[in-house]
Order: sequence, then structure tokens, then C-alpha cells
Amino acid sequence: MDAVPIDAVPVDYVVNGLPLHALIVHVVVVLVPVVAVTVLLAACWPAARRWLGIIPPLGALALLGLVPLTTLAGQWLQARVGEAPLIQAHAALGVTLYPWVIALTAVAVLQWLWYRLLAPRTAPTARVLRRVVGAVLIVAALIVATGSIVTVVRIGESGSRAIWDGTFSDEPLRG
Repeated sequence: MDAVPIDAVPVDYVVNGLPLHALIVHVVVVLVPVVAVTVLLAACWPAARRWLGIIPPLGALALLGLVPLTTLAGQWLQARVGEAPLIQAHAALGVTLYPWVIALTAVAVLQWLWYRLLAPRTAPTARVLRRVVGAVLIVAALIVATGSIVTVVRIGESGSRAIWDGTFSDEPLRG
């Protein structure tokens, strides 16, 4: 994402006078943990897998578009708010989410393909194969769900700190 200078893309990242990053970042902050939990549930719990259906991979695919858009909008905003160490730290963390989202999407799609298309077609005698693949999918889902949730929390905390650190009073300013 750092290869393309933000000014090379002729996009105005403003909606109704507000920076787009400030608006869509909340979607990402909510959607990443929700998708991660659905992927994990689908891996571990057959009833949840049937009930959720294609929702986990579709949510993950949506994140593949939303996360880069949020990052680009954040880079656009960063270029307009001036130098601040907390914002630089937030921006540095921000680019670490996309690899987790790619991994989350891969696990969600592979899991859906395995349980919807491939596992039902394996021979009944291939119980060991089904159990091994199921165990691998559970471990993979646990890793990517945990990694993506921890990463989005760290990014969100650093962004909140960049915006709010030292900008409010412990005591009410008005009566």
C-alpha cells in the first residue's frame, strides 16, 4: 500500500465535509471481529456452520475492499493533519491489518469450500482425512481470528489515543 503516493490517486476522501476515514473506520472496527468470530464458529461448531452458510466468506470478502479503502482514506487524512507521533504510530499499525484480513478471507473461503463442496464428496472411509482437515481449519481459524481481532484492537486503541490523548478534561468544563 505504501508504493502508491496518496496524491497520485485523484480521490477526495471527504463525505459531507467529514474525512471518509473517520466514517468507515467504525465499520472495519466492528466487521473484523464479527467476521473473525463467525469464521471461528463455523470452524468449530457444525450447527453454526450450517446456520451461517456463506456469511463468513462474504463478510471476509467485504473486508478485502473495506480495509484498503480505510487505509487509503487514513493516509489521505494523515497528510492533512500535520506531524504527530501518535498519528504516525497509528498509521504504522494500520497497514498491518490487511495481511490478517487476507488470511482471514483465505480461511473463510477454504473452510466454506471444504464443508460445502469437498467434504461431502469424500469417501465415507476417508474419516481420517475429514478429521485432519477439520482440525487444520479450526487451528487456522483460531490463529487468524485471534490475530485479526488483536490487530484491529491495537490499531483502534492507537487511533483513539492519537485523537483523544490530552484533549479532554477529567472534570466537566460546563456545569
